[in-house]
Parts: sequence; C-alpha cells; structure tokens
Amino acid sequence: MNKAMFSINNVRQLEVIDINSGTKLGYIKDLRIDCDRYKVVSIIIPDNKKQSTWFSKSEDIEISWEKIHKVGQDVILIDGEEYIDEE
Repeated sequence: MNKAMFSINNVRQLEVIDINSGTKLGYIKDLRIDCDRYKVVSIIIPDNKKQSTWFSKSEDIEISWEKIHKVGQDVILIDGEEYIDEE
C-alpha cells in the first residue's frame, strides 16, 4: 500500500469538511503532535462563528485525530457533529 506524505504547509492548505452536514469548517491553523510517539494528536482550526473583537480572542476548535475519516488531495473529511452548532 502506497501511503501519501504531506508537509505541514500542504496540510494547512487542505479545507476541513464535516461529512455529516457537508459544512466547510475552514483550514487547519495548527497541529498538536505527540513528540514521544511521533504522531499527530489533533488538528486545530479557527472558529469562524465567533468573531474576535478588540477585547476578546477568537476561539479555536481542536479536533481529535480519531475524528478524521480521510485526508485527500484537496480536503480533510471529519466526523464533526459535536463541533457544529446548528443555528
């Protein structure tokens, strides 16, 4: 089996999409890595629904690696039902 290799810059250009609703969540802001095991633990994306103001910071959404179903050439598909707020 041929495994694809991605650089951090390439991964940050992939759009994160929830497979349950088809919602576009945004692009990866950062990765949390377990340096002892050399594994990605989670991805971090900005929460676009909460706008930052002069006196507050925007919140980030941390998505566990177990919630990622597929990393494709253009998108990352996640099971994000607990991260999506229905309005």
